[in-house]
Amino acid sequence: MNANPRQIHLLEAVRARGSATVEQLAELLGVTLQTVRRDVQRLADAGLLARFHGGVRVPSSTTENLGHQLRETLHAEGKARIARAVARQVPNDCSLILNVGTTTEAIAKALMQHTGLRVITNNLHVADMLAGNPGCEVIVAGGSVRLRDRAIVGEATIDFIRQFKVDIALIGVSGIEADGSLRDFDLREVKVAQTIISQAREVWLAADASKFNRPAMIEIGKLSQIDRLFTDAPPPPPFPDLLAQAGVLCEIASENRST
Repeated sequence: MNANPRQIHLLEAVRARGSATVEQLAELLGVTLQTVRRDVQRLADAGLLARFHGGVRVPSSTTENLGHQLRETLHAEGKARIARAVARQVPNDCSLILNVGTTTEAIAKALMQHTGLRVITNNLHVADMLAGNPGCEVIVAGGSVRLRDRAIVGEATIDFIRQFKVDIALIGVSGIEADGSLRDFDLREVKVAQTIISQAREVWLAADASKFNRPAMIEIGKLSQIDRLFTDAPPPPPFPDLLAQAGVLCEIASENRST
């Protein structure tokens, strides 16, 4: 479905709380109960919310991610802040790998003024954006194109990426669980992400706050494999302790720096 701004706000509110009543959502959005019920029905029909008596909650699926278009709009402001924070730390004249995801696509947009970059990607959205930067050489991995989000995946993709050793891998994930595992939904995508991690001198993870405690079926790796985490809000417990134990530098892209 194509969610409108009010419905996106509603989704973000439920995802932030885990669940909410119809009355709470009506008050938060400043609309009538009837409007909320209508929006909830549409979102539930699309599988984006699960209804219970008097309210809604986040679906508990660990097997399937949200659609690409919806992920682009959910937490868009936070992803943009993260992207700008990452771009400030990426030096000119370096080599990068960017993987699949709407956060890495936001990072690509924020790198449009950089020079001397050599970027390898299995994300056709990233390739299309950075191809417009004359100071950037874009190398696109081979493999099978996943139509729903223009990701390139498969054994050919893995073999291609293994040819390179880059300065920084900029990766996104679907979820970070309380055991410190990084998770995603598609085994082919996970295998590519694992290869990307292995072929980088530093690994930077970009993940908005909704990714903490979000379950997904397949493990990519552990926080201990990450050098830096960029997020848009302070991580909830137990993640500060996990990050400290793993030696991960965490940067919060705060609003007051417009990052």
